[in-house]
Amino acid sequence: MPSPPSFKSHKQNIFNPTNSQQRKSVDSFDLHLDDSFDAALDNLQIDNNPEPLVTHNTVGDRESFEMRTVDDFSNHSTDSHRKSSHTDTHPLMYDNRISQDDNFKFTNIASSPPSSSSNNFFSKALSFLKISNKEWSKFGSPIELSDQHVEREIHPDTTPVYDRNRYASNEISNAKYNVVTFVPTLLYEQFKFFYNLYFLVVALSQAIPALRIGYLSSYIVPLAFVLTVTMAKEAIDDIQRRRRDRESNNELYHVVTRNRSVPSKDLKVGDLIKVHKGDRIPADLVLLQSSEPSGESFIKTDQLDGETDWKLRVACPLTQNLSENDLINRISITASAPEKSIHEFLGKVTYKDSTSNPLSVDNTLWANTVLASSGFCIACVIYTGRDTRQAMNTTTAKVKTGLLELEINSISKILCVCVFALSILLVAFAGFHNDDWYIDIMRYLILFSTIIPVSLRVNLDLAKSVYAHQIEHDKTIPETIVRTSTIPEDLGRIEYLLSDKTGTLTQNDMQLKKIHLGSVSYTSETLDIVSDYVQALTDPKTDPMNTSKVALSTTRKDMSSRVRDMILTLAICHNVTPTFEDDELTYQAASPDEIAIVKFTESVGLSLFKRDRHSISLLHEHSGKTLNYEILQVFPFNSDSKRMGIIVRDEQLDEYWFLQKGADTVMAKIVESNDWLEEETSNMAREGLRTLVIGRKKLSKKVYEQFQKEYKDASLSMLNRDQQMGQIIAKYLEHDLELLGLTGVEDKLQKDVKSSIELLRNAGIKIWMLTGDKVETARCVSISAKLISRGQYVHTITKVTRPEGAFNQLEYLKINRNACLLIDGESLAMFLKHYEQEFFDIVVHLPTVIACRCTPQQKADVALVIRKMTGKRVCCIGDGGNDVSMIQCADVGVGIVGKEGKQASLAADFSITQFCHLTELLLWHGRNSYKRSAKLAQFVMHRGLIIAICQAVYSVCSLFEPIALYQGWLMVGYATCYTMAPVFSLTLDHDIEESLTKIYPELYKELTEGKSLSYKTFFVWVLLSLFQGSVIQLFSQTFTSLLENDFAKMVAISFTALVLNELIMVALEIYTWNKTMFVTEIATLLFYIVSVPFLGDYFDLTYMTTVKYYAELLVILLISVFPVWMAKAIYRRLHPPSYAKVQEFATP
Repeated sequence: MPSPPSFKSHKQNIFNPTNSQQRKSVDSFDLHLDDSFDAALDNLQIDNNPEPLVTHNTVGDRESFEMRTVDDFSNHSTDSHRKSSHTDTHPLMYDNRISQDDNFKFTNIASSPPSSSSNNFFSKALSFLKISNKEWSKFGSPIELSDQHVEREIHPDTTPVYDRNRYASNEISNAKYNVVTFVPTLLYEQFKFFYNLYFLVVALSQAIPALRIGYLSSYIVPLAFVLTVTMAKEAIDDIQRRRRDRESNNELYHVVTRNRSVPSKDLKVGDLIKVHKGDRIPADLVLLQSSEPSGESFIKTDQLDGETDWKLRVACPLTQNLSENDLINRISITASAPEKSIHEFLGKVTYKDSTSNPLSVDNTLWANTVLASSGFCIACVIYTGRDTRQAMNTTTAKVKTGLLELEINSISKILCVCVFALSILLVAFAGFHNDDWYIDIMRYLILFSTIIPVSLRVNLDLAKSVYAHQIEHDKTIPETIVRTSTIPEDLGRIEYLLSDKTGTLTQNDMQLKKIHLGSVSYTSETLDIVSDYVQALTDPKTDPMNTSKVALSTTRKDMSSRVRDMILTLAICHNVTPTFEDDELTYQAASPDEIAIVKFTESVGLSLFKRDRHSISLLHEHSGKTLNYEILQVFPFNSDSKRMGIIVRDEQLDEYWFLQKGADTVMAKIVESNDWLEEETSNMAREGLRTLVIGRKKLSKKVYEQFQKEYKDASLSMLNRDQQMGQIIAKYLEHDLELLGLTGVEDKLQKDVKSSIELLRNAGIKIWMLTGDKVETARCVSISAKLISRGQYVHTITKVTRPEGAFNQLEYLKINRNACLLIDGESLAMFLKHYEQEFFDIVVHLPTVIACRCTPQQKADVALVIRKMTGKRVCCIGDGGNDVSMIQCADVGVGIVGKEGKQASLAADFSITQFCHLTELLLWHGRNSYKRSAKLAQFVMHRGLIIAICQAVYSVCSLFEPIALYQGWLMVGYATCYTMAPVFSLTLDHDIEESLTKIYPELYKELTEGKSLSYKTFFVWVLLSLFQGSVIQLFSQTFTSLLENDFAKMVAISFTALVLNELIMVALEIYTWNKTMFVTEIATLLFYIVSVPFLGDYFDLTYMTTVKYYAELLVILLISVFPVWMAKAIYRRLHPPSYAKVQEFATP
């Protein structure tokens, strides 16, 4: 085993000039120490003339620096230290937080407190140190660094001295509660809402004799029912979460460093584990070895980033062929601090403290991905638990509140005011003669508490679950998933729809339709000509990579060489890998564009035969020969660079070539000057094609070797690595490329996009398209999708870079309010920065807005600004990772499961598979959800109001005495067993047939006005409750006397009338009967009849068997219900609602 680095070498690493500007701290974990601390101290070398160490301390706004030398610590003999029992304290470490004046923090990391022994070397040393401005934990817990961004140096040793538990545990825990916290936490979550707390106070008040007006159970049971339903739902959800966690935590993995299988939850940083095909990756790993000789492995990342394409990962070349013993004992891994980005990673692996190789994201296996390739791989755990990329990107979803719920809350506040007003009014009528008048007010508040319906929230939450079930089981929109069940009613209130283009309006099924070489273009109809040119690739007289050198005597020969150069470059310059699964060839790539290009080259006779990280082989189908190229370097595509490049060596001619393709906006500056690129790019964009510019550059061996040397040095840097690498690429490669040509890839519209957009527009929804594509492409697609009508004027704003230019455009838009707007991202940024209010005051009224060249953040900003400026409901729909921000910022986010993955789908409130399903989701389910919940809310409030009115009338007739009319089971049963099921069955009603919602989409416009639940409809229901409650109670008291002996008779007739009145009102409000509704009505009625004999404590059962009782009951119900029915019928005849007109017109 090699000796550990000396104390001096540690110090030299700290003062390494390459790190002098780095504001990060470094934990050095030296795992090369022997089992015995004695051996570690024997190897610890201390200079005779040490340099002073500077301790940097910060207290508040003041900073102080303490000078210490190693001699300050060396007065304590190592011999005496060896006698110490504390052998688990770690060597001195450094916090590499280097400031510009080269002062740094001196830090020690330990897993136990220092020994109290005076002769303990490390204990004495620690007494001089300021450890991240925190005191040493007296309980011996690991010290927490002041800065969580800590780089780590990891040695996969079987006998580590340091305590690995100082890192995050790898145990997964998504449970919200435990046995101890379940009840207290849930009670807090419920009673932090005013209304639940109000009912709790009302219930508890019955324990006070002066306030008691009935049985405690009368008020506790309704509240307990609500809490029980909520707690049961939470408990079931939490049990399911725990079950999933337990399954993940107990998955076994073979740990090489421990030579045994270990549950996932017990994995530690530094463990070497063996992962097999199909295994879930349990933590963030660095891939060290693969069973494939090439070191390649594929992973599935759909559960991490939503992308369904397999990702290629490669083992570090330095470790691919090492023995297990060398992996355990002779390597160290430096990993950057944990961070959220799944596309970035900086690190390096060192072998025998001498040879180093850089590590990038291509060498990582992130937690929660799955190994897809055959065989196995060996990897080292670098991040666990909350430090993994998956955990750091898991955020608590923002709880969305629907517009209907906000409206109900406003109405509930009015009801609350009504309770207080009515209570004070009745006491005032009594004249405040009683000295305890304030107690009477409190008793009235308790009596009228039913006005504020405690069960309203439960009813609405259960209704939302019903709507979600209906949506997910609708066969016309298969595979639809409801991820946020709190806002289905908002689907019926959408006024703005912001849509992505690629994969949302289009299929994201790419086909290369055209290539342009400057003077000539070839389309899918002229593939035979291209195939003929490609046949010459294996001609022994033709240089496959440099056909331009061939003597050309005719224009045809010149064109032949240009086509071959173009096709060959397309066939090589990509990141596509052919894979075989169940003996079927599939192409794996991050972008459908690349697969489309590879399939195009295959169609013209040059197919991708084999590829690994070192080589690529092309099969020339005409001759059957293979063209082999060594891959020297790959520069992957990303959204920032907008280009992809590759350096290859032609094995036949030993020539070096740099090939690159990318967006025209960036490639125009890299290729040689020309006079046709911009024009042809615009022409292709007008045809709706996605364009890529193709270029190449020949490199001499000397230039390549110089590039490789500088590029490798930059790749080993832990500071600004990407920036340094980019500078090297620009210096040697990205300039003066030979422009080969231009490709045009077609992305067809999705099924029924045109008709869906027309339906949504007729429904009163303003549709915006936000895309990252080019201006002309966006214009073409918007016209073909009927976002813009033929002949409709489109005002285009592009390249506005000055505020005065933006102001002039605003003045024009004020005059032309009927124009469609097409704007690029650069101009949009200018408006957002300088004229946000003025700009959106205008554009929200335009018929259509198309924003192109948009960044993901700009998409999100547009959604937020529209919500803020208009106060209207905004729906955003997309399919890609670049749409996630926009979707999450919307009132309603809809994700399409696309070919690029599920990232948008997983982040959305609703997940669908096609854009056309949105019409069903909004026009049918959105309409029903809103109208049903509005009616349900009003019925629940009516149910509480009417019984409160009965109580108020009784109190007035009782000379304003606050005495309860209904007590015990009557109060409990009224809101539950006797009325709840019929009222809740309204969630199954619909006022119009499903087919008519698409024939008459204009019906949707009325929903956005909120007429189904408004202050107007609320006061209508208040008057209705006042009328019916007064009729029921007054006639009940008229038919019986107020003598004490007749109280039971009066309660019997009034309560029965109350229950039957509610059942009849529900029946009158139903538009479309179904079996469930009919059963709930009949079953509830029968249940009440059966329960009457058990209510002898409240009713006069003898009186209820007389004909007089039924006659009086019938009269009360006729007077209570018939006028309401007549008024409703007359109003509908004079002012028929739109849905009634449509239904009547559609009925034969």
